[in-house]
Amino acid sequence: MQFRYTSAYEQDFYTWAREQAQALAHRQVERLDWDQLAEELLDLGNRHYDQLSSRLAILIGHLLKWKYQPEGQGSFWRATIREQRRKIDRLLEKNPGLKSRLQEAWEEAWLDGWDLAIRETGLDESIFPEMPCFDHQQVRDTHYWP
Repeated sequence: MQFRYTSAYEQDFYTWAREQAQALAHRQVERLDWDQLAEELLDLGNRHYDQLSSRLAILIGHLLKWKYQPEGQGSFWRATIREQRRKIDRLLEKNPGLKSRLQEAWEEAWLDGWDLAIRETGLDESIFPEMPCFDHQQVRDTHYWP
């Protein structure tokens, strides 16, 4: 049996995070877990990017449903579209660095939104274009309704 050291980070993330925050606040550099802190900060930034991509996918899916299933257009879809637009704008306002990755997030989100539209409408996938039929600027435009 081989002994494996388990760090505080692996044993109790919550306590580790609080201790690291306290060490940072008190400038106690000798207590900092540099490698794990760097990894967690990168992960934190990626979570915001993932949130952007997820919100774009929902927005894309609902705009595709709006365009290709007009009989389903109603207040629920309209509200979801408005909500996602607002939340994307808010996310970009709070995290302006994400704007440089907006096109990348859009491209990643397209097929997820496409799948969402297919799943939620029950329509054949051949009805929906696999390639974007609108761009990230259009979908964020509050006056754009395909």
